Amino acid sequence: MIRRSVLTPLIRADTYRRGVFLLLGGVILLPYALLVVAFVNMFADPQLPRPALVLMMAVSVVIVGVPPFLGGTRALEIAAVRSLLGVDLPVPAASHGMDRETRLRAALWFVVHLVTGGVVGLGLLIAVPMALIFVAQQFGVAPTAIAGLRLGPLDEHDTGWLTLIGVVLLVALGYLVAGLGALAAVVAPALLGPSQTERIAVLEARAAQLAERNRLARELHDSVGHALTVATLQAGAARELFDQDPEFVRRALRAIEETSRRATADLDHVLGLLRERDDEASERDDEVSSQGDEAPGRDDEASGRDAGVRAPQRTLADLDELVAAGRAAGLPVTVELTGAVDTLPGVVSREGYRIVQEGLTNAARHGDRQSVTLRIGVRATGVEIDLVNTVPEPPTVPGPRRQGRGLTGMRERVLLLGGRLAAGPDNGCWRVSAHLPTVRPDDDPEELP
Repeated sequence: MIRRSVLTPLIRADTYRRGVFLLLGGVILLPYALLVVAFVNMFADPQLPRPALVLMMAVSVVIVGVPPFLGGTRALEIAAVRSLLGVDLPVPAASHGMDRETRLRAALWFVVHLVTGGVVGLGLLIAVPMALIFVAQQFGVAPTAIAGLRLGPLDEHDTGWLTLIGVVLLVALGYLVAGLGALAAVVAPALLGPSQTERIAVLEARAAQLAERNRLARELHDSVGHALTVATLQAGAARELFDQDPEFVRRALRAIEETSRRATADLDHVLGLLRERDDEASERDDEVSSQGDEAPGRDDEASGRDAGVRAPQRTLADLDELVAAGRAAGLPVTVELTGAVDTLPGVVSREGYRIVQEGLTNAARHGDRQSVTLRIGVRATGVEIDLVNTVPEPPTVPGPRRQGRGLTGMRERVLLLGGRLAAGPDNGCWRVSAHLPTVRPDDDPEELP
C-alpha cells in the first residue's frame, strides 16, 4: 500500500493533465523571456542610444503588462483551469466588469502561472535530455555524447551511477509537476474565484429566477385551478341532472367549454413566457448556428410563441366574465362595485383579478355555495377587495393550521405590491380582505413581477 501511494502521483492522469496546464504557462512566458534577453543585449551594446532604448523598454513594459489585467485573460485562465486542473470555477458573466481587487488577483495568478510554467519547462529542457543521454550511455548508445563529462566525483566512465541519476531526475520531475499542479489547483479558487460583486450578481440573478418561477406558478395555480374547479362542479351538477333537466346540462357544458377556453388562453400565456425566457438564454448560440439556415417549421413555431407571449392577461375589467363563470358553477355571487376599475394601473388590476379569482375558487371548493358577496372599491389610494362566503358546519375551508397554495399565492401578490391581506373565518363565514395600493409614479407597472 505504501509503495502504491508513493507511485500514485506518477501514474495519475491528473498529473499529466496538470502538467500540460503548467507548460502552457511556460509557453506564454517564452516571449517575455525573449524580450528580456533582447533588451539585455541591446543595453550591452554601447553604440545604441540609451534614451531610445529606455523609451522602447517603457513602451514594451506597458504593452506586455496590460494583458494580465484584462477580463479576457482571466476568462481564458478560468477555462484552462476548469478543463486541465479540474477545478470547478464559475464562468464569469460577460455583463459584469471586474473591480480592482479581481484584476489584481487575476494578474497575480497570471504571474504565478508563468513562473511555475517556466520552472516546469526549464526542468523538461534540462532533466529529460540529460536523463535520456545518461540512460543511453548504459547501453553504449552515442558514447561520445558525454565525453569529458565531470559531475562531482563522477565522470563519463561511471555509466551506472549516471543512469541512476537520469532516472532520479525523471522521477523528481514527475513529482515536481504533480506538486505544482496540486498547488495550482488549491490556489486557483482564491485568485480566480468570483469576487464579492460577482457573487452578489449571481445571487440576484437566482433570486430573480426564483421570483419569476413563483409568479408563473401562481398564474398557473390561479387560472388553471379555477377553471378545473368550475369545470368539475359543472360536470358534477350536469351528471346529477342529466335526465331531469337537459337544458341545464347544455348550459353546464357551455360553461365548461368557455371556462376551458379561457384557461387554455391563460396557459398559452404562461407557456409563452417560459419559452420567451428560454429563447433569451439561448439567443446568442442560435444567432451563430442559424445564420444562413432556414429550419423547417421555425416560422410557425415562432408565431405560436409570439401569440402566447402576446396573449392578454386578465384584469378587473374582465370581472363580469369571472363572476358569470362562478354563477354558472352554482355560486350565488353578489357584486358591489364602486369606482372605475379601468383607472387602476395594469399590475394592480391584474393582481386584483387573480385575488378575486382565487377567492371564488376557494368559495366553490370549500364553501356551501349558499351566499358569496364580493365588494370592490376603487379609491385614490388603491383598490379594496372584500369577499365573504358562507361555509358549512363544521367549516372545511383552510384555517390557521392548514394553509393552501391559493392563500400563499394571494399573500405573495399582495406583498409584491406593498399591500395588506387578511383571510380567515368571520362569524360563520370565510372572509378575504385585500388592499392593493396604486403604483407610485416613479414605478413601471410592466416591470413588476
